[in-house]
Amino acid sequence: MRPNDNRLFHTRRGFLATAAAAGGCLAARPLPAAEKPSEKAQICLTLDLEMSRHYPQRGIFEWDFQKGNLDDATKRYAVKAGELVRDRGGIIHYFCVARVLEQPDVAWLKQLAKTGHPIGNHTYDHVNVKATTVPSVQFRFKRAPWLAGGRKPPQLIRDNIQLADAALSMRAGIQSRGFRTPGGFHSGLDERPDLQKMLQELGFTWISSKYPRHLAGKPFEKPTPDILASVVAAQAQAQPYVYPGGLVEIPMSPVSDVHAFRSTRWKLDWFLEAIRGAVEWAIEHRAVFDFLAHPSCLGIEDPALETMQMICELVKQNADRAEIVSLDAVAKRVLAQK
Repeated sequence: MRPNDNRLFHTRRGFLATAAAAGGCLAARPLPAAEKPSEKAQICLTLDLEMSRHYPQRGIFEWDFQKGNLDDATKRYAVKAGELVRDRGGIIHYFCVARVLEQPDVAWLKQLAKTGHPIGNHTYDHVNVKATTVPSVQFRFKRAPWLAGGRKPPQLIRDNIQLADAALSMRAGIQSRGFRTPGGFHSGLDERPDLQKMLQELGFTWISSKYPRHLAGKPFEKPTPDILASVVAAQAQAQPYVYPGGLVEIPMSPVSDVHAFRSTRWKLDWFLEAIRGAVEWAIEHRAVFDFLAHPSCLGIEDPALETMQMICELVKQNADRAEIVSLDAVAKRVLAQK
């Protein structure tokens, strides 16, 4: 999730024509009517479909250049997670780095969508939407700057988001549900009304870009009570809100798997303790918890899906005041309360 073609559109006119033909990528995306606003705590399970540096073993950096080239183990874990959560009456909101759609077989992604799991846009190449230079847009453009086709960062970023929508529609028949920025920003897009406007112009009514600050601790050290308390306290800063222009922000809830396992090298039991505390806070306050994880990371650190099983069990135990929903449902409730 940290920030940062085979098929590139070298003219804006050519790209927009293709995107429009792919299924109205620029049209506003209506929220599904089936999910009604609720006063229960809204627990969201999300998985970013991308490869992660240092996985499946430490020292692997090539994924920085091929974020969307998912390996078989990552895809299997994504499907396994979807089946587990579906069997427990929930759904997972996936965010797809759409370069994966260049692979020969995309049946696994189609099946996830067919069984009711929403698929969101996570850009085509995992680009940093706040980048100001071509090399900083994504590692791929730093190594192969000609792929930018002479475009400046704002246009390159916009085209990359549109390209993801076109790929999802043309290859898999999927209309993307929401947008998540590669990389979480402590301030979301608060200071970037230009990006808010751009995403609205692309048809998005809600995004997920904010990842609140929290204490981290030192690598390999068990998180102290202060660190765990900091993670729980950060949940108050991870609640959805509306930007002045009307775009809904649904923050990612600490702590992410990449932060816990890759950055601070936690053990699974430590991660489970932190997530349990955060979910229990959300249930107690009838708030939102947006679990942020990556099959490429979690598949190695939590192969038995203990984290998702725990979250599902907590919701089941508190069925009168909590439910597992999509981020679409969160946005619907936020807009209903405006």
